Amino acid sequence: MSFARTIRWPHTLSFRLTLWYGLIFTLSSGIAFVFFYGLIAHTLRQRLDSQLSGKISEFEAIFNLQGLQEVKSAVLIESQAAGEKKIFFRLLYPSGVAFSSSNMSYWQTIGINRAAVRRLVEGRAVRVYETLTIPGRPDRVRIAYGIIGRGVVAQLGYSMESDTTFIAIFKKIFFLTMSALIVTALGVGWFMARRALSGVEAVTRTARKISDTDLGQRVPIMARHEEIDRLAVTFNQMLDRIEKLVAGIREMGDNIAHDLKSPVARIRGMAEMSLAAGPYDNCEDDALAASTIEECDRLLEMINTMLMISKTDAGVSETHMQPVNIADVARAAKTLFVPLAEDGGLTLTCTAPDTVLVSGDLRLLQRAMANLVDNAIKYTPAPGTIEISVDHDKTNKEKVNISVKDSGIGIGADDLPNIFNRFFRCDQSRATNGSGLGLSLVQAVAQAHGGCVDVVSEPGRGSLFTLHLSGLPEIQTNPGD
Repeated sequence: MSFARTIRWPHTLSFRLTLWYGLIFTLSSGIAFVFFYGLIAHTLRQRLDSQLSGKISEFEAIFNLQGLQEVKSAVLIESQAAGEKKIFFRLLYPSGVAFSSSNMSYWQTIGINRAAVRRLVEGRAVRVYETLTIPGRPDRVRIAYGIIGRGVVAQLGYSMESDTTFIAIFKKIFFLTMSALIVTALGVGWFMARRALSGVEAVTRTARKISDTDLGQRVPIMARHEEIDRLAVTFNQMLDRIEKLVAGIREMGDNIAHDLKSPVARIRGMAEMSLAAGPYDNCEDDALAASTIEECDRLLEMINTMLMISKTDAGVSETHMQPVNIADVARAAKTLFVPLAEDGGLTLTCTAPDTVLVSGDLRLLQRAMANLVDNAIKYTPAPGTIEISVDHDKTNKEKVNISVKDSGIGIGADDLPNIFNRFFRCDQSRATNGSGLGLSLVQAVAQAHGGCVDVVSEPGRGSLFTLHLSGLPEIQTNPGD
Protein backbone atom coordinates (compact mmCIF):
# COMPACT_ATOMS: atom_id res chain seq x y z
CA MET A 1 0.00 0.00 0.00
CA SER A 2 1.45 3.33 -1.09
CA PHE A 3 1.90 6.22 1.33
CA ALA A 4 -0.66 8.36 -0.52
CA ARG A 5 -3.21 5.55 -0.32
CA THR A 6 -2.47 5.14 3.38
CA ILE A 7 -3.15 8.85 3.89
CA ARG A 8 -6.50 8.56 2.06
CA TRP A 9 -7.57 5.39 3.88
CA PRO A 10 -9.11 7.09 6.97
CA HIS A 11 -11.27 9.16 4.62
CA THR A 12 -12.78 6.16 2.83
CA LEU A 13 -16.39 5.15 3.34
CA SER A 14 -15.32 1.62 4.32
CA PHE A 15 -13.18 2.98 7.15
CA ARG A 16 -15.95 5.28 8.37
CA LEU A 17 -18.56 2.51 8.32
CA THR A 18 -16.18 0.23 10.20
CA LEU A 19 -15.44 2.98 12.71
CA TRP A 20 -19.13 3.65 13.31
CA TYR A 21 -19.80 -0.06 13.65
CA GLY A 22 -16.96 -0.38 16.16
CA LEU A 23 -18.15 2.68 18.14
CA ILE A 24 -21.74 1.44 18.28
CA PHE A 25 -20.59 -2.04 19.28
CA THR A 26 -18.30 -0.63 21.98
CA LEU A 27 -21.04 1.65 23.29
CA SER A 28 -23.52 -1.23 23.33
CA SER A 29 -20.98 -3.40 25.13
CA GLY A 30 -20.39 -0.66 27.71
CA ILE A 31 -24.12 -0.33 28.36
CA ALA A 32 -24.37 -4.11 28.65
CA PHE A 33 -21.46 -4.15 31.11
CA VAL A 34 -23.02 -1.45 33.28
CA PHE A 35 -26.33 -3.29 33.23
CA PHE A 36 -24.89 -6.70 34.11
CA TYR A 37 -22.50 -5.19 36.66
CA GLY A 38 -25.38 -3.47 38.41
CA LEU A 39 -27.52 -6.62 38.20
CA ILE A 40 -24.77 -8.84 39.64
CA ALA A 41 -23.92 -6.35 42.41
CA HIS A 42 -27.61 -5.98 43.29
CA THR A 43 -28.11 -9.77 43.31
CA LEU A 44 -25.07 -10.35 45.53
CA ARG A 45 -26.19 -7.62 47.90
CA GLN A 46 -29.71 -9.02 48.10
CA ARG A 47 -28.34 -12.50 48.75
CA LEU A 48 -26.07 -11.18 51.53
CA ASP A 49 -28.87 -9.09 53.03
CA SER A 50 -31.08 -12.17 53.01
CA GLN A 51 -28.40 -14.14 54.86
CA LEU A 52 -27.90 -11.39 57.47
CA SER A 53 -31.65 -11.02 57.93
CA GLY A 54 -31.92 -14.80 58.35
CA LYS A 55 -29.26 -14.74 61.11
CA ILE A 56 -31.10 -11.97 62.96
CA SER A 57 -34.32 -13.98 62.66
CA GLU A 58 -32.52 -17.03 64.14
CA PHE A 59 -31.28 -14.97 67.10
CA GLU A 60 -34.80 -13.60 67.54
CA ALA A 61 -36.20 -17.12 67.69
CA ILE A 62 -33.53 -18.20 70.21
CA PHE A 63 -34.24 -15.12 72.35
CA ASN A 64 -37.97 -15.82 72.40
CA LEU A 65 -37.52 -19.50 73.21
CA GLN A 66 -34.42 -19.67 75.41
CA GLY A 67 -33.58 -16.17 76.50
CA LEU A 68 -30.77 -13.64 76.15
CA GLN A 69 -28.03 -15.88 77.54
CA GLU A 70 -28.53 -18.47 74.84
CA VAL A 71 -28.39 -15.70 72.24
CA LYS A 72 -24.98 -14.64 73.56
CA SER A 73 -23.74 -18.22 73.37
CA ALA A 74 -25.11 -18.61 69.85
CA VAL A 75 -23.40 -15.37 68.78
CA LEU A 76 -20.01 -16.60 69.96
CA ILE A 77 -20.42 -20.01 68.38
CA GLU A 78 -21.54 -18.47 65.07
CA SER A 79 -18.62 -16.03 64.89
CA GLN A 80 -16.06 -18.73 65.69
CA ALA A 81 -17.57 -21.10 63.13
CA ALA A 82 -17.59 -18.53 60.30
CA GLY A 83 -14.28 -16.94 61.26
CA GLU A 84 -13.74 -13.81 63.32
CA LYS A 85 -12.39 -11.98 60.21
CA LYS A 86 -15.45 -12.95 58.24
CA ILE A 87 -18.33 -11.97 60.54
CA PHE A 88 -18.99 -10.14 63.80
CA PHE A 89 -22.00 -9.69 66.13
CA ARG A 90 -23.03 -7.05 68.65
CA LEU A 91 -25.97 -6.93 70.99
CA LEU A 92 -27.13 -3.39 71.73
CA TYR A 93 -29.47 -1.59 74.10
CA PRO A 94 -32.13 0.60 72.48
CA SER A 95 -29.89 3.55 73.30
CA GLY A 96 -27.23 2.20 70.91
CA VAL A 97 -24.79 1.04 73.61
CA ALA A 98 -23.25 -2.44 73.10
CA PHE A 99 -23.45 -4.84 76.00
CA SER A 100 -22.21 -8.03 74.31
CA SER A 101 -20.25 -8.88 71.16
CA SER A 102 -18.07 -11.41 69.40
CA ASN A 103 -14.29 -10.87 69.14
CA MET A 104 -14.02 -7.32 67.71
CA SER A 105 -10.22 -7.04 67.46
CA TYR A 106 -10.43 -7.18 63.66
CA TRP A 107 -13.52 -4.92 63.53
CA GLN A 108 -12.62 -2.31 66.11
CA THR A 109 -12.91 0.54 63.58
CA ILE A 110 -16.56 -0.33 62.95
CA GLY A 111 -18.83 1.90 64.97
CA ILE A 112 -22.56 1.84 65.79
CA ASN A 113 -25.06 3.72 63.67
CA ARG A 114 -27.34 5.17 66.33
CA ALA A 115 -29.67 6.62 63.69
CA ALA A 116 -30.29 3.09 62.39
CA VAL A 117 -30.97 1.85 65.94
CA ARG A 118 -33.38 4.73 66.50
CA ARG A 119 -35.30 3.88 63.32
CA LEU A 120 -35.71 0.29 64.55
CA VAL A 121 -36.81 1.30 68.04
CA GLU A 122 -39.31 3.82 66.68
CA GLY A 123 -40.75 1.12 64.40
CA ARG A 124 -39.93 2.86 61.15
CA ALA A 125 -38.03 -0.18 59.80
CA VAL A 126 -37.76 -3.89 60.41
CA ARG A 127 -34.20 -4.17 59.14
CA VAL A 128 -31.60 -1.47 58.40
CA TYR A 129 -28.64 -2.15 56.11
CA GLU A 130 -25.50 -0.18 55.29
CA THR A 131 -22.19 -0.77 53.53
CA LEU A 132 -18.98 0.52 55.08
CA THR A 133 -15.44 0.81 53.76
CA ILE A 134 -12.67 -0.04 56.17
CA PRO A 135 -9.63 2.25 55.85
CA GLY A 136 -6.58 0.40 54.56
CA ARG A 137 -8.56 -2.60 53.32
CA PRO A 138 -9.71 -3.28 49.76
CA ASP A 139 -12.92 -5.06 50.76
CA ARG A 140 -16.04 -3.60 52.31
CA VAL A 141 -18.41 -4.67 55.07
CA ARG A 142 -22.18 -5.11 54.93
CA ILE A 143 -23.91 -4.20 58.21
CA ALA A 144 -27.43 -5.22 59.25
CA TYR A 145 -29.47 -4.02 62.26
CA GLY A 146 -32.54 -5.75 63.65
CA ILE A 147 -34.55 -6.14 66.91
CA ILE A 148 -34.38 -9.68 68.28
CA GLY A 149 -36.37 -9.09 71.45
CA ARG A 150 -37.68 -6.51 73.92
CA GLY A 151 -34.89 -3.99 74.52
CA VAL A 152 -32.28 -5.88 72.49
CA VAL A 153 -30.94 -4.84 69.04
CA ALA A 154 -28.57 -7.05 67.03
CA GLN A 155 -25.83 -5.62 64.83
CA LEU A 156 -24.32 -8.07 62.32
CA GLY A 157 -21.36 -7.35 60.05
CA TYR A 158 -20.24 -9.53 57.14
CA SER A 159 -17.07 -9.11 55.05
CA MET A 160 -17.79 -8.63 51.33
CA GLU A 161 -14.36 -9.93 50.36
CA SER A 162 -15.67 -12.89 48.35
CA ASP A 163 -18.22 -10.69 46.56
CA THR A 164 -15.54 -8.09 45.78
CA THR A 165 -13.25 -10.81 44.42
CA PHE A 166 -16.06 -12.21 42.29
CA ILE A 167 -16.87 -8.78 40.84
CA ALA A 168 -13.17 -8.10 40.15
CA ILE A 169 -12.89 -11.39 38.28
CA PHE A 170 -16.08 -10.53 36.39
CA LYS A 171 -14.62 -7.15 35.36
CA LYS A 172 -11.37 -8.72 34.20
CA ILE A 173 -13.06 -11.46 32.19
CA PHE A 174 -15.56 -9.01 30.75
CA PHE A 175 -12.91 -6.53 29.61
CA LEU A 176 -10.70 -9.23 28.11
CA THR A 177 -13.65 -10.81 26.34
CA MET A 178 -14.97 -7.48 25.11
CA SER A 179 -11.54 -6.42 23.86
CA ALA A 180 -11.32 -9.59 21.78
CA LEU A 181 -14.92 -9.14 20.59
CA ILE A 182 -14.31 -5.48 19.65
CA VAL A 183 -11.25 -6.43 17.58
CA THR A 184 -13.28 -9.21 15.97
CA ALA A 185 -16.19 -6.83 15.42
CA LEU A 186 -13.90 -4.31 13.71
CA GLY A 187 -12.59 -7.05 11.43
CA VAL A 188 -16.11 -8.27 10.66
CA GLY A 189 -17.27 -4.68 10.20
CA TRP A 190 -14.43 -3.98 7.76
CA PHE A 191 -15.23 -7.18 5.84
CA MET A 192 -18.96 -6.40 5.71
CA ALA A 193 -18.33 -2.78 4.69
CA ARG A 194 -15.97 -3.85 1.92
CA ARG A 195 -18.42 -6.52 0.80
CA ALA A 196 -21.35 -4.09 0.84
CA LEU A 197 -19.34 -1.52 -1.13
CA SER A 198 -17.87 -4.01 -3.59
CA GLY A 199 -20.52 -2.97 -6.10
CA VAL A 200 -19.49 0.66 -5.75
CA GLU A 201 -15.86 -0.39 -6.28
CA ALA A 202 -16.94 -2.16 -9.48
CA VAL A 203 -18.70 0.99 -10.68
CA THR A 204 -15.59 3.03 -9.86
CA ARG A 205 -13.28 0.63 -11.71
CA THR A 206 -15.57 0.65 -14.74
CA ALA A 207 -15.80 4.45 -14.71
CA ARG A 208 -11.98 4.63 -14.53
CA LYS A 209 -11.64 2.32 -17.52
CA ILE A 210 -14.25 4.32 -19.40
CA SER A 211 -12.25 7.48 -18.72
CA ASP A 212 -9.52 5.79 -20.76
CA THR A 213 -11.92 5.79 -23.77
CA ASP A 214 -13.02 2.16 -23.35
CA LEU A 215 -16.79 2.62 -23.68
CA GLY A 216 -17.37 -1.12 -24.04
CA GLN A 217 -16.86 -1.76 -20.32
CA ARG A 218 -19.90 -2.60 -18.19
CA VAL A 219 -20.45 -3.00 -14.45
CA PRO A 220 -21.09 -6.66 -13.48
CA ILE A 221 -24.44 -7.37 -11.81
CA MET A 222 -23.68 -9.21 -8.55
CA ALA A 223 -27.30 -10.15 -7.70
CA ARG A 224 -26.47 -9.71 -4.02
CA HIS A 225 -27.45 -6.19 -3.00
CA GLU A 226 -30.56 -4.68 -4.47
CA GLU A 227 -29.41 -1.06 -4.10
CA ILE A 228 -25.98 -1.71 -5.66
CA ASP A 229 -27.52 -3.78 -8.44
CA ARG A 230 -29.96 -0.96 -9.25
CA LEU A 231 -27.01 1.45 -9.38
CA ALA A 232 -25.09 -0.92 -11.67
CA VAL A 233 -28.09 -1.39 -13.98
CA THR A 234 -28.69 2.37 -14.17
CA PHE A 235 -24.98 2.99 -14.78
CA ASN A 236 -24.90 0.39 -17.56
CA GLN A 237 -28.00 1.89 -19.17
CA MET A 238 -26.33 5.30 -19.08
CA LEU A 239 -23.23 3.80 -20.70
CA ASP A 240 -25.37 2.23 -23.43
CA ARG A 241 -26.89 5.61 -24.23
CA ILE A 242 -23.47 7.32 -24.14
CA GLU A 243 -21.93 4.65 -26.37
CA LYS A 244 -24.76 4.98 -28.87
CA LEU A 245 -24.37 8.75 -28.81
CA VAL A 246 -20.60 8.57 -29.32
CA ALA A 247 -21.02 5.97 -32.06
CA GLY A 248 -23.54 8.24 -33.75
CA ILE A 249 -21.19 11.21 -33.53
CA ARG A 250 -18.33 9.15 -34.94
CA GLU A 251 -20.54 7.82 -37.72
CA MET A 252 -21.68 11.32 -38.54
CA GLY A 253 -18.07 12.51 -38.63
CA ASP A 254 -17.09 9.61 -40.88
CA ASN A 255 -20.02 10.30 -43.19
CA ILE A 256 -19.12 13.98 -43.37
CA ALA A 257 -15.51 13.05 -44.11
CA HIS A 258 -16.62 10.66 -46.88
CA ASP A 259 -19.02 13.23 -48.30
CA LEU A 260 -16.29 15.88 -48.32
CA LYS A 261 -13.71 13.61 -49.86
CA SER A 262 -15.41 13.25 -53.24
CA PRO A 263 -16.13 16.96 -54.00
CA VAL A 264 -12.65 17.98 -52.80
CA ALA A 265 -11.13 15.35 -55.09
CA ARG A 266 -13.22 16.69 -58.00
CA ILE A 267 -12.17 20.28 -57.26
CA ARG A 268 -8.55 19.19 -57.20
CA GLY A 269 -8.95 17.30 -60.44
CA MET A 270 -10.54 20.27 -62.22
CA ALA A 271 -7.82 22.60 -60.92
CA GLU A 272 -5.13 20.19 -62.10
CA MET A 273 -6.78 19.88 -65.54
CA SER A 274 -7.03 23.67 -65.76
CA LEU A 275 -3.38 24.04 -64.85
CA ALA A 276 -2.33 21.36 -67.38
CA ALA A 277 -4.33 23.04 -70.17
CA GLY A 278 -2.32 26.31 -69.77
CA PRO A 279 -0.26 28.36 -70.16
CA TYR A 280 -2.41 31.34 -69.25
CA ASP A 281 -1.72 34.90 -70.17
CA ASN A 282 -2.42 35.87 -66.55
CA CYS A 283 0.08 34.39 -64.09
CA GLU A 284 -2.43 34.88 -61.31
CA ASP A 285 -4.62 32.14 -62.84
CA ASP A 286 -1.70 29.71 -62.73
CA ALA A 287 -1.01 30.62 -59.10
CA LEU A 288 -4.70 30.25 -58.20
CA ALA A 289 -4.91 26.82 -59.76
CA ALA A 290 -1.72 25.71 -58.00
CA SER A 291 -2.96 27.03 -54.64
CA THR A 292 -6.29 25.22 -55.17
CA ILE A 293 -4.46 21.94 -55.76
CA GLU A 294 -2.30 22.49 -52.67
CA GLU A 295 -5.26 23.28 -50.41
CA CYS A 296 -7.19 20.31 -51.79
CA ASP A 297 -4.23 18.08 -50.98
CA ARG A 298 -4.24 19.43 -47.40
CA LEU A 299 -7.98 18.83 -47.09
CA LEU A 300 -7.69 15.31 -48.48
CA GLU A 301 -4.80 14.57 -46.11
CA MET A 302 -6.88 15.82 -43.16
CA ILE A 303 -9.93 13.80 -44.21
CA ASN A 304 -7.89 10.63 -44.71
CA THR A 305 -6.24 11.10 -41.31
CA MET A 306 -9.64 11.58 -39.62
CA LEU A 307 -10.96 8.43 -41.27
CA MET A 308 -7.87 6.46 -40.22
CA ILE A 309 -8.17 7.65 -36.61
CA SER A 310 -11.89 6.81 -36.49
CA LYS A 311 -11.36 3.34 -37.93
CA THR A 312 -8.43 2.65 -35.64
CA ASP A 313 -10.37 3.82 -32.55
CA ALA A 314 -13.33 1.66 -33.58
CA GLY A 315 -11.07 -1.34 -34.24
CA VAL A 316 -12.38 -1.78 -37.78
CA SER A 317 -9.30 -0.65 -39.69
CA GLU A 318 -7.61 -3.23 -41.87
CA THR A 319 -4.47 -3.94 -39.89
CA HIS A 320 -1.90 -6.47 -41.04
CA MET A 321 -0.12 -7.61 -37.89
CA GLN A 322 3.30 -9.11 -38.50
CA PRO A 323 6.76 -9.05 -36.91
CA VAL A 324 8.20 -5.59 -37.55
CA ASN A 325 11.77 -4.46 -36.85
CA ILE A 326 10.91 -1.15 -35.26
CA ALA A 327 14.61 -0.20 -35.27
CA ASP A 328 14.50 -0.20 -39.09
CA VAL A 329 11.36 1.94 -38.99
CA ALA A 330 13.15 4.47 -36.77
CA ARG A 331 16.24 4.53 -39.03
CA ALA A 332 14.05 4.94 -42.11
CA ALA A 333 12.27 7.89 -40.49
CA LYS A 334 15.62 9.47 -39.74
CA THR A 335 16.76 9.04 -43.34
CA LEU A 336 13.47 10.48 -44.63
CA PHE A 337 13.50 13.58 -42.46
CA VAL A 338 17.24 14.42 -42.40
CA PRO A 339 16.98 16.81 -45.41
CA LEU A 340 14.02 18.64 -43.85
CA ALA A 341 15.80 18.89 -40.50
CA GLU A 342 19.03 20.19 -42.07
CA ASP A 343 17.06 22.80 -44.03
CA GLY A 344 15.76 24.04 -40.68
CA GLY A 345 19.20 24.08 -39.06
CA LEU A 346 18.48 21.01 -36.89
CA THR A 347 20.54 17.94 -36.06
CA LEU A 348 18.58 14.66 -36.37
CA THR A 349 20.11 11.50 -34.87
CA CYS A 350 18.91 7.93 -34.33
CA THR A 351 20.13 5.44 -31.75
CA ALA A 352 18.79 1.89 -32.07
CA PRO A 353 20.02 -1.73 -31.94
CA ASP A 354 20.17 -3.73 -35.13
CA THR A 355 16.99 -5.63 -34.39
CA VAL A 356 14.06 -4.84 -32.09
CA LEU A 357 10.96 -6.79 -33.04
CA VAL A 358 7.35 -5.85 -32.32
CA SER A 359 4.07 -7.26 -33.58
CA GLY A 360 2.34 -4.57 -35.60
CA ASP A 361 1.13 -3.05 -38.82
CA LEU A 362 4.16 -1.68 -40.66
CA ARG A 363 2.15 1.02 -42.45
CA LEU A 364 0.58 2.35 -39.24
CA LEU A 365 3.85 2.26 -37.32
CA GLN A 366 5.64 4.15 -40.09
CA ARG A 367 2.88 6.75 -40.06
CA ALA A 368 3.07 7.16 -36.28
CA MET A 369 6.87 7.46 -36.33
CA ALA A 370 6.71 9.99 -39.16
CA ASN A 371 4.17 12.07 -37.26
CA LEU A 372 6.34 12.18 -34.13
CA VAL A 373 9.48 13.20 -36.03
CA ASP A 374 7.60 15.72 -38.19
CA ASN A 375 6.01 17.20 -35.07
CA ALA A 376 9.44 17.56 -33.42
CA ILE A 377 10.90 19.29 -36.49
CA LYS A 378 8.00 21.75 -36.68
CA TYR A 379 8.36 22.96 -33.10
CA THR A 380 12.15 22.96 -32.68
CA PRO A 381 13.83 26.25 -33.62
CA ALA A 382 17.38 26.33 -35.00
CA PRO A 383 19.90 25.47 -33.80
CA GLY A 384 18.31 22.44 -32.19
CA THR A 385 18.58 18.68 -31.84
CA ILE A 386 16.15 15.82 -32.34
CA GLU A 387 17.04 12.37 -31.02
CA ILE A 388 15.26 9.17 -32.05
CA SER A 389 15.95 6.16 -29.84
CA VAL A 390 14.68 2.58 -29.67
CA ASP A 391 15.39 0.28 -26.73
CA HIS A 392 13.86 -2.29 -24.42
CA ASP A 393 12.17 -1.07 -21.24
CA LYS A 394 14.55 -1.25 -18.27
CA THR A 395 11.92 -2.63 -15.88
CA ASN A 396 10.17 -4.94 -18.34
CA LYS A 397 12.25 -6.45 -21.12
CA GLU A 398 9.09 -7.53 -22.96
CA LYS A 399 8.24 -3.86 -23.58
CA VAL A 400 9.82 -1.66 -26.26
CA ASN A 401 10.16 2.12 -26.01
CA ILE A 402 10.40 4.29 -29.13
CA SER A 403 11.32 7.84 -28.11
CA VAL A 404 11.56 11.13 -29.98
CA LYS A 405 13.28 13.84 -27.95
CA ASP A 406 13.65 17.44 -29.12
CA SER A 407 15.05 20.69 -27.76
CA GLY A 408 12.09 22.70 -29.00
CA ILE A 409 9.61 25.14 -27.51
CA GLY A 410 8.00 22.57 -25.19
CA ILE A 411 4.41 22.27 -24.00
CA GLY A 412 2.76 24.02 -21.06
CA ALA A 413 1.38 22.00 -18.14
CA ASP A 414 -2.17 23.19 -18.90
CA ASP A 415 -1.95 21.91 -22.48
CA LEU A 416 -0.36 18.50 -21.80
CA PRO A 417 -3.64 16.67 -20.95
CA ASN A 418 -5.19 17.80 -24.26
CA ILE A 419 -2.45 17.39 -26.85
CA PHE A 420 -3.76 13.97 -28.00
CA ASN A 421 -7.28 15.32 -28.58
CA ARG A 422 -8.34 15.79 -32.18
CA PHE A 423 -7.77 19.27 -33.64
CA PHE A 424 -6.24 20.57 -30.40
CA ARG A 425 -3.36 22.97 -30.92
CA CYS A 426 -1.37 24.83 -28.29
CA ASP A 427 -1.34 28.61 -28.46
CA GLN A 428 2.35 28.70 -29.39
CA SER A 429 1.79 26.20 -32.24
CA ARG A 430 -0.99 28.05 -34.06
CA ALA A 431 1.54 29.99 -36.15
CA THR A 432 2.78 26.68 -37.60
CA ASN A 433 0.95 24.80 -40.35
CA GLY A 434 -0.91 21.76 -39.11
CA SER A 435 -4.33 20.27 -38.44
CA GLY A 436 -3.96 19.08 -34.87
CA LEU A 437 -4.51 15.43 -35.90
CA GLY A 438 -0.94 14.10 -35.90
CA LEU A 439 -0.67 13.21 -32.21
CA SER A 440 -4.25 11.89 -32.20
CA LEU A 441 -3.22 9.45 -34.92
CA VAL A 442 -0.13 8.42 -32.93
CA GLN A 443 -2.29 7.64 -29.89
CA ALA A 444 -4.80 5.71 -32.01
CA VAL A 445 -2.00 3.62 -33.54
CA ALA A 446 -0.50 2.94 -30.09
CA GLN A 447 -3.86 1.78 -28.71
CA ALA A 448 -4.50 -0.37 -31.79
CA HIS A 449 -1.25 -2.19 -30.97
CA GLY A 450 -2.11 -2.61 -27.29
CA GLY A 451 0.36 0.07 -26.24
CA CYS A 452 0.32 3.71 -25.25
CA VAL A 453 2.12 6.99 -25.83
CA ASP A 454 3.17 9.49 -23.19
CA VAL A 455 4.94 12.81 -23.14
CA VAL A 456 7.25 14.70 -20.79
CA SER A 457 7.67 18.35 -21.64
CA GLU A 458 8.68 21.71 -20.21
CA PRO A 459 8.23 25.06 -21.93
CA GLY A 460 11.50 26.30 -23.41
CA ARG A 461 13.34 23.02 -22.78
CA GLY A 462 11.81 20.62 -25.28
CA SER A 463 9.63 17.52 -25.24
CA LEU A 464 10.08 13.76 -25.02
CA PHE A 465 7.43 11.57 -26.69
CA THR A 466 7.65 7.84 -25.96
CA LEU A 467 5.69 5.15 -27.75
CA HIS A 468 5.37 1.99 -25.64
CA LEU A 469 4.76 -1.29 -27.50
CA SER A 470 4.94 -5.00 -26.69
CA GLY A 471 8.12 -6.57 -28.02
CA LEU A 472 8.73 -9.96 -29.63
CA PRO A 473 11.66 -12.30 -28.98
CA GLU A 474 14.34 -11.98 -31.61
CA ILE A 475 14.11 -14.57 -34.35
CA GLN A 476 17.13 -16.86 -34.24
CA THR A 477 18.51 -17.66 -37.67
CA ASN A 478 20.78 -20.53 -38.67
CA PRO A 479 24.23 -19.18 -39.60
CA GLY A 480 24.45 -21.72 -42.39
CA ASP A 481 21.28 -20.47 -44.08
